[in-house]
Amino acid sequence: MALHLLRTIIAIVLLAVSLARAQTSPIVDLGYAQYQGAVNPANNIAHFLGIRYAAAPLGDLRFRAPQPPINITGVQQATTEPNECFQGGRGASPTNPFETRATEVVATEDCLFLNVYYPSNAVGATPSKLPTLVWIHGGGYAAGAASSNGEDIINQSARGVVVVLIQYRLGVFGFLPGTAVKENGALNAGLLDQDFALRWVNQHISKFGGDPSKVTIWGESAGAGSVLQHVVANGGRTEPQLFRSAITSSTFLPSQYQFNDRIPELVFSEVVAQAGCTSATDPMSCLRAVDANTLQAVNTNITAAPFFGTFVMVPVVDGVFIQQRPTLSLAEGKVNGEALLSVTNSFEGTGFVNQDVAITAAQYSLELFPGFGTDEADIVGAMYPNDGNELFQVNAVQGESIFICPTYYLLSAFPGRSFKGEFAIPPGLHGNDIAYYFPGGVAPPFNNAAFINAFAQSFTSFIINQDPNIKVDPTTITPHWDAFDFLYTEMLFNKTAGNEPVVQEITTSSDLLERCAVWDSMGIFTSQ
Repeated sequence: MALHLLRTIIAIVLLAVSLARAQTSPIVDLGYAQYQGAVNPANNIAHFLGIRYAAAPLGDLRFRAPQPPINITGVQQATTEPNECFQGGRGASPTNPFETRATEVVATEDCLFLNVYYPSNAVGATPSKLPTLVWIHGGGYAAGAASSNGEDIINQSARGVVVVLIQYRLGVFGFLPGTAVKENGALNAGLLDQDFALRWVNQHISKFGGDPSKVTIWGESAGAGSVLQHVVANGGRTEPQLFRSAITSSTFLPSQYQFNDRIPELVFSEVVAQAGCTSATDPMSCLRAVDANTLQAVNTNITAAPFFGTFVMVPVVDGVFIQQRPTLSLAEGKVNGEALLSVTNSFEGTGFVNQDVAITAAQYSLELFPGFGTDEADIVGAMYPNDGNELFQVNAVQGESIFICPTYYLLSAFPGRSFKGEFAIPPGLHGNDIAYYFPGGVAPPFNNAAFINAFAQSFTSFIINQDPNIKVDPTTITPHWDAFDFLYTEMLFNKTAGNEPVVQEITTSSDLLERCAVWDSMGIFTSQ
């Protein structure tokens, strides 16, 4: 009798443990696979890490458009960060002949995964139809991963959003250009990965409590450049609508050549040569047969070769997904999405300029834009004659031509529906803003709660309402934020010398807008 009672008690305990584990380890069925996530007991936020959204791009799928994932039986664990895509770096050369980051996560070719976070009102329970953010990481289209903590965004949204972080092929693996790729592969494979992930969100996010009709895409640097690419994708007529709103932090728009222009073909030939495929009758088949680690070594070499601070493996105009130079599509209003929020940092270019090399703005522009001649360089030199010393001018050339002016072109494509901000907390460099919306457990340098909430909640308010004026927290210090084209106003996020927050509306510099108009007029030479 006692033994029977003991067995009954043990069975009840095991059942209770099983039920508790089921509550804290939610399972989602995606049709092709089941994934089991986990819930952070400290804040009741659920996360699913490492969900495969596309087939492994290996073997014959290398350099091709993403394909649906294969069916997997059993329940897959989704509680650890996924392997990241092979990493590259940025140009380190003193001249333009046409750093690889350290990481604790394994880098591999099989990397098409995403992470999902959602707030649970009950342990493990999914919410119902929340606005959804899809975050696209930066890294010059050569580096980065879905390693940010989605909990940060949920916390600043008052638990009002679902967050998806995506990975995409990088460097040689994701952005190999050239005619041969067009004929036997997919140009802009990394962008197509992002598009595939957005379509995954459209199909599956409701299973995590997200609303597929209320998706916002947001990225920083090359992630923001990716957002711009999706805004102009398919001539502004992407079907179905994959997002309603877009956010860019430091829009990145380097030269974007036609896929078969001189430089893309030179890049392709260099990859073929370094991979040992020059004598192959079919270079694409040869490249697909090259060992992944060998191709990664080529990737490292290729991405380090360009002019200092520039990136060579970037999107091209492929004629289908990206139909023309992006600035043309923006000028013609051929855009996807309903509303836009864009933030730039005060000194975007400094980190991409060799601060130890003396060069004039005109000379620098010749290295930065291979399509320039002396006439175009002279125009650049005349635009920056009084803006500080030569190094200050060169920093401005890089920052305005590649990051800041493209942001204004983007804003102008959403008349009455766009909001502009400037992050100016000293030193105001590229990337300094990330710590204020992705603190990741580390306090940002200006650790002022009023400022952090005002800045971070500008984004989450926009994600939820498409308008930063409809606030998550009505008590934040951000004043009324006019649309950008209302007297060309934008919101300044800064601090005083006494470390008091400054959040106020300012008027965009007319001199800056005039310089951007000149840069825009030279788009055929900058290939933007």
